Amino acid sequence: MKMHYFTIIDYVIFALLLVASMAIGLYYAFTGGRQRTTQEFMYADRSMKCLPLSLSLMATFQSAVAIIGTPAEVYANGTQYWFIGCSYILGLLIPAHIFIPLFYRLHLTSVYQYLELRFCKAVRICGTVTFIFQMVIYMGVGIYTPALALNAVTGFHLWGAVLATGLVCTLYTALGGLKAVVWTDVFQTVVMFTGQLAVIIVGVHQAGGLSDAWVKVRDGGRISGIDLNPDPTVRHTFWTLGVGGVFLMLSLYGVNQAQVQRYLSSRTEKEAVMSCYMVFPCLQVALMLSCLMGLVMYACYGNNSPLEQQYITSKDQMVLYFVMDMLQNFPGLPGLFVACLFSASLR
Repeated sequence: MKMHYFTIIDYVIFALLLVASMAIGLYYAFTGGRQRTTQEFMYADRSMKCLPLSLSLMATFQSAVAIIGTPAEVYANGTQYWFIGCSYILGLLIPAHIFIPLFYRLHLTSVYQYLELRFCKAVRICGTVTFIFQMVIYMGVGIYTPALALNAVTGFHLWGAVLATGLVCTLYTALGGLKAVVWTDVFQTVVMFTGQLAVIIVGVHQAGGLSDAWVKVRDGGRISGIDLNPDPTVRHTFWTLGVGGVFLMLSLYGVNQAQVQRYLSSRTEKEAVMSCYMVFPCLQVALMLSCLMGLVMYACYGNNSPLEQQYITSKDQMVLYFVMDMLQNFPGLPGLFVACLFSASLR
């Protein structure tokens, strides 16, 4: 397998991401009320505005797995996956007009409190345990997957990346509370979008420009029209993505405690609803960048996949291999993308 390596500049940029995230946590640990009350630590004194909150809501489940997996999916199977963006409409309107008003008007502090009010304490406990189990699995995969891919492609130390990510995330959350989490999400979202955009721009240039890149992906059959086939065994159709995706969105943005806690940190119910509205364009931008990266990968490699050339051993390594391959003559840009990738893990 062809290995690529980080330069000193790449390591510095990656380290700066971790340092900046820690600095945000320390800032909120020593300012304001210094996280002395449950209200401040858990709900940011209910003082958050809709713009940072919307970026934080989007970033919470924009994992490194998605940044690695979506481009690889588009590279292999075309843009049909892009239609999952249709599910974002109902998947955000329903929480905005049903769930958020309910949580605010009942003066809840968590979604599990509602389960106890509506049913009984046993249901609340079951919901809490289920959420904890799901999030432990989710966080494990979200941190380990990018670290494993990075290790395979660049030789970057596997457990060093896992421990650094987990330690930094734990520290800034414990020190700065929800305010630190939200503002760190904002910073990390900017890094994430910047890293993806840099890779797309350089990749298009390497493919010969926009017109050449478009011709290659079009002739390669990677531009997909809407597929209304009702067969549930087909890999992706409008029904599985646009309709089935609504239920995924409701689970993430309607009743997930990580998101409900952010809604409840808004200054007012109206701002919480507005933050939910603003998640829509943020998610569309994130989806667009991931899908465009997959198309640019195809424009550069065509059907000569690094996987088929045995430069890599799994599809999980495709994106990182592409980044290291395309950006090896641009010191700092590989580090920026890896910072972008681990920004998605620092949730």
